[in-house]
Amino acid sequence: MDRLTIPSSMISAKLSQNVADLRARISEVSSEAVTGKRSDLTLHLSGRIGDAMLSQKALQDINTERGTLALREARLDMMQKSLTSVQESSDGLSARLLSAVGIGNQAEVTAVSRDASSALEQVFTSLNARHGERFLFAGDATSTQPFGDSETLLSDVRQIAIDATGTADFEARLDAYFDDPAGGWQQTIYQGHATVSDPDAVTGIDPAITRLIKGLSVMAVAGRDTTPALLKQSTAPLLAAADRVAEGQIKLTNLRGNLGTIQERIAKEQDTLNAEEVILNRVFNEMASRDQYEAATELQELENNLEASYLLTARLSNLSLLNFLR
Repeated sequence: MDRLTIPSSMISAKLSQNVADLRARISEVSSEAVTGKRSDLTLHLSGRIGDAMLSQKALQDINTERGTLALREARLDMMQKSLTSVQESSDGLSARLLSAVGIGNQAEVTAVSRDASSALEQVFTSLNARHGERFLFAGDATSTQPFGDSETLLSDVRQIAIDATGTADFEARLDAYFDDPAGGWQQTIYQGHATVSDPDAVTGIDPAITRLIKGLSVMAVAGRDTTPALLKQSTAPLLAAADRVAEGQIKLTNLRGNLGTIQERIAKEQDTLNAEEVILNRVFNEMASRDQYEAATELQELENNLEASYLLTARLSNLSLLNFLR
């Protein structure tokens, strides 16, 4: 019976394919030995690949949420600094005015008026703070600077005092100007939006801010050379202004405390995300990891097999040449 012989060309082709497979596998295992990660996670996990993808999606969601929290944290920090500046700009003015009025010290009233005017400028500057292109105290009109020059406000308050028929009328007109949404404070001075969609945000017409500015504006007008006669004849508007500044300071402290509570909550949320990330990373790494010592051992074995395949290919080539020569 004749013996069945396999053509050398078929053997060579099979060896070439084997060499290609070995080289591809060596590339994969080399990467695994260096990184400690499976090069083909789908093949390794087979039916469990869905679990790995869910873990990766959860990790991506954590990174997205962390970015959102970081943005909120940055804006809140900027708002806190601005409100701190607003509050500090008027520190001591209320007590100084009450003392000056109490002893009839007109020179000190004038000094307080000057400092109140400077404080208003600082307040407006602080409330024009922005994070990136977003004005933080403009409500939903985030691309609009909320405040302009404080002199426009002082001109309006001065005119109110000139037009008022008495102290009670002055107070009524002042309340209408600042507290009525149709008044000059919200319609002329504040250029932002009265509503705000961001639950963390504070508008420039927040009651705490309005109360403080309402008192500062009367203080600033009261000690100038152009002081209306009403504010020279009666101390009641000055005393009321001092009280408003003091109340505004208290309300600002409460407002900053509310923002601080939000900041604390964000910090806790970030801690929770960090804990979740550690757990998810551990689970995913357990599924995707490759023992580097094991990979190195397999790599050595694959390299030995590749070397043997090269030698066998060379021998077959020599045999084929000898057969041809014969």
